[in-house]
Order: sequence, then structure tokens, then C-alpha cells
Amino acid sequence: MCKYCAIILIATAIKKKREKRKRSVWSKQWFLKRDKLGQQKILKELEFSAESDFKNYVRMSKETFDELLAKVAPLIKKNYTIMRKAIPVHHRLALTLRFLASGNSFEDLKFLTAIAPQTIGGIVFETCEAIIEVLKTNIALPSSEEDWKKEANAFYQRWNFPNCIGAMDGKHVAITKPPGTGSFYFNYKKFFSIVLMAVVNANYEFLMVDVGKNGRASDAGIFSDSLFFMSLKNNELKIPSKECPPGCDTALPYVFVADDAFPLTENVMKPFSPSSMIKDEIIFNYRLSRARGVVENTFGILSSRFRILLKTINLSPEKTTIIVLTCCHLHNFLRKKNDQVYANSNLAGTTETEVLAPVNRTVIRNHATNAKDIRSQFCKYFNSEGSVSWQNSIYEKLTNKNVNDSTN
Repeated sequence: MCKYCAIILIATAIKKKREKRKRSVWSKQWFLKRDKLGQQKILKELEFSAESDFKNYVRMSKETFDELLAKVAPLIKKNYTIMRKAIPVHHRLALTLRFLASGNSFEDLKFLTAIAPQTIGGIVFETCEAIIEVLKTNIALPSSEEDWKKEANAFYQRWNFPNCIGAMDGKHVAITKPPGTGSFYFNYKKFFSIVLMAVVNANYEFLMVDVGKNGRASDAGIFSDSLFFMSLKNNELKIPSKECPPGCDTALPYVFVADDAFPLTENVMKPFSPSSMIKDEIIFNYRLSRARGVVENTFGILSSRFRILLKTINLSPEKTTIIVLTCCHLHNFLRKKNDQVYANSNLAGTTETEVLAPVNRTVIRNHATNAKDIRSQFCKYFNSEGSVSWQNSIYEKLTNKNVNDSTN
């Protein structure tokens, strides 16, 4: 073959490759009947005839939905073109909320909405980013000493733990194994995940969230690498100075409560090791676990409202991070708007295992002497001036059960 012929053949091949393949159809015919078949008709019916079902569908009341819609509409609105109609912002938001509430795949939602799965994916993440943007001020640490004291007062009034300004813990959000990552996202619970690290207040609201670290990392490691820890370590959070709890003449610092996986510091209280505890230490562990249960309850409320967090999310870690952040911002938004009061148990999620047995995680054992002294002072307070009427009966219940279990 001559050189000239070869050049012609190559040029022809390139030309064919560049030619756009003509679509046989622009859209499936039943997608074009979206107004009659899809979510739009269902929502319209629910709005006017079934208020409770509408609330269940999008996890919020009609009034709250309209308020959120007004906030995000400028960021997600699309213009009509001569080629096709734009999907209204009303239905873009409802679709996203339904995805978060149900955890159904984009393929499943196709049949509910009469929208192509690829389009649904684009709508969901664009709307999630818009929600995060407009609600970003809903998750924030207190900015003054007075605000911190208000949080501490709420913890004392509701959970009988003085000078407590927050409860913190980590939650593993299950994901499918990202390609080429090995065991990087494989956690101690034996599944792949990213971690939601959070600090919550006494009213089940997030004060701080850190999302996206790989599931293999420990809670203590994630906490130590966070901007929150650096701010706490450098005294940049404007936490008040030591104060005396009610009925006590010993000044104690303001603290966050956490489980045994976190480091014990002057501003972070964790339980005593269960290896050889005396009665006073068991009662301290119970009182701390009772206050710390608020963060576990918050994770429970979050997951029950947005059930996508109960499923294994088949998305990349980056997209899953956006999903989790959106759920957290919506949670705080709804806590402030929703007048429903979640029932509080006396134990606030406390279990015998949390009080008497070690946590099955990587545990930090090197504690500063000053931090140990502060924990001992709290322990002394809970067993004297700061005691509550039911703690001895709880102690007897815990120790009797432990003795019976050991005997059996």
C-alpha cells in the first residue's frame, strides 16, 4: 500500500470516529409522559389530600418543605429549552429528599419519577450540594463563652452531667468497596465504610461533623487529625474557664464526654477501665454513659429519618460524603423547625456493656496526670454532692447482673 493511500485510510477512520452517532430516540416515550405518570402527580395529590403521607414522603411538613424550597430554588432552577422541558425545582427537591429518606437506587426511582437514572444522579448531587450551601450555618460550634454555658446548662438539666458541653462519637456509614482500595475502607466491624465523626448537644443537634475518613481509621485517630481537635488543643474554641458545679466548691473544667476509644484529656472525659473498678467508678461510668448516649440517640434519629444511612451505599466515598453531610444539615434544620419531641429514656441509651465492659476498638491509654485528676474529681462529685436518687439502684442492677452472668 502506498503512503498516500495509507494517509487517506487513516483520515477516513478519524472522520468516522468523530462523527456523532445519531440517536434513534431523544428520550423514552414514557419519560415524556412524566406529568401524567411520575412523581409530580403523586406529590400534587399528597399535598392537598394526605398531609401525613406527604410528610412521610419527604420527611418534613409541607410548610417546612416550602421554606427549604425557597432557599435552594435559585441554585437548582433550570430553564426551559426548545428541545425539552426542564424538571421543576419543586420535583428536584422532592426527588432528592425521597432518595435520602428511602435509600432506593436511582434505577428504582426511575419508575417512581419517570426520569432517567443518569438524570436522577445529576439532580440528587446538585440538590444535595445546594442544601449544604444554604443550610451550612445550621451546624456550628458556639462562638462565645455564654453560648457554651447555655449548652452546658442544657446537659445538666436534661442529663445530670454538669459542665458538659457536648457528646462525641463516630458512626460508620456502609459503602461498597471502592475499586483498587484494598482494605483501606474496611473497618473493625468487618464491612467497608466512611466515618461520620460528630459532636452533639443535649437537644440531639450537631455542633460539629467531620465526614469522609476511611473506615479503617480509629475514632481516636480521626479525632486527633480533625480541625476540631486542633482548635480544642490550641484553646481557640472560647470554652469557659473552670467553674464549680451546683453544690460543689471545687472548680471543674467544661468537658466533652466520649467513650473509651477517645483520649482522656482535660476537656474530654471517658470511662474508667472496667478491669478493676470500685463502686464510685462504676457510678461515674454510668453517669458519663448516660450523657454520652445523646450522640448515639442522635445517630439513631438521623438514620431513622434518612434511611439511606441504614443501607450499603453504592457510590464513591466522595459522593457518599456529600450524602451524609446533607443528611446532617437537614437533621439540624428539621430539629429547629419540627416541634415533635423525641421521647427520652432515663438511661439515654446506656447499656451494662458500656458501663462494665471495654469498647471493642483501638483504645488510647496514655493519659496526662492532670486529666486523670479531673476525672477523679468528677467521680467524687457524682458520688457526693452531685449524686442522683436512682444511681444506687442502677449500680445494684448492673453489678448483680454482672455477678449472675459470671456465675452462669
